[in-house]
Amino acid sequence: MMSPKQTSEDRGSPQFGHTPFQIIHILGNFLRIWSVYSMYRYLTQTGESVVLFIFCCLVPATILFLFLQKPWKGRPLSNTQVVPSVINGAITAFYFVLWGKGVKLCGPLRALMAEYSGAVLGVLSAVLYGQRQHVWKKVGGLMAMVASFYLLSQGWAMASYFPINILPDTGDQTEHNLGMKEMILPIFAGILSALRRVIARRVSLKNQYKRRLHAITVASATCFLFPVAMWDMIIGSESADSKDLPFSTWAFISTIAFGIILIFYIDNIAEERLHMVFSSPRHLMVAGGCIIIMEIVYQVDFSLLGFLICALILGFGIHAATSLQRPRGDSLQKSSLSDDIFGDQVQMSPLPT
Repeated sequence: MMSPKQTSEDRGSPQFGHTPFQIIHILGNFLRIWSVYSMYRYLTQTGESVVLFIFCCLVPATILFLFLQKPWKGRPLSNTQVVPSVINGAITAFYFVLWGKGVKLCGPLRALMAEYSGAVLGVLSAVLYGQRQHVWKKVGGLMAMVASFYLLSQGWAMASYFPINILPDTGDQTEHNLGMKEMILPIFAGILSALRRVIARRVSLKNQYKRRLHAITVASATCFLFPVAMWDMIIGSESADSKDLPFSTWAFISTIAFGIILIFYIDNIAEERLHMVFSSPRHLMVAGGCIIIMEIVYQVDFSLLGFLICALILGFGIHAATSLQRPRGDSLQKSSLSDDIFGDQVQMSPLPT
């Protein structure tokens, strides 16, 4: 018979077992956010095309994914898995283009925060597929998210535009005050990002299938982006004489290694081991801490108080929009998996084989 002390130790042991995965998750997100800041500096200082930059990063990432996952080996994949993955590649290509343009237009901070707009799928699922008794709570969360994005667009995360300017402005004003019209670009990219995660999760039944199908999705995104990149290169050939900067190589390498490849495996670890999805308050807390570090390191126009206010409002909105009322005994499913809310309720119709 086990003593109460042994029982408490057994219950507490998973928390200690999750600590290495939490550290890996934080480091992976920090490296990914670092790559976003490097990409933003490169794009703004060289005037390089966003489409060409994304395409040049997707080509080596596709080769590495295909080499690592080898989707042609192992158990054959069915058409009901391959065809949606190819379609998901088109969504992924569209997402990368919109997201890259959003980073260049709005800056890394606002673009990274707008990625959490994918939680709006939780509100959509509540309205369309039941749970109508809690629809007002989810609509309230949606309004809080919109309010946070509005404050970000008005420059509340910047010391020069924040209403309460306590400290003197010593940062470099590389970003400007925007409106909600400009924020639509990264917000829509965040919704597409959540949609592609839902499709990938619905198509892949096992983790090994998910990794193999992701290689097909990235390869499909590269193929869809190829004609657009070639056309953009022909149209924008007059700007090809821009001088190279010392950190241009680092911008490409960091985006490929950290922004595309590493973050995929980091997100898988977060979902499987930590039961944490992208559009969740816990993920926002990790990303927010990394953003604060990068804003201080790059010495840009940054207001810590304003950013914390926007992040708290956004976190509250995500929690309200994605929370599920489940039975108490369901300990594994009571975490708010925002991307799964939409994906678990929408049944994909079988495709012809």
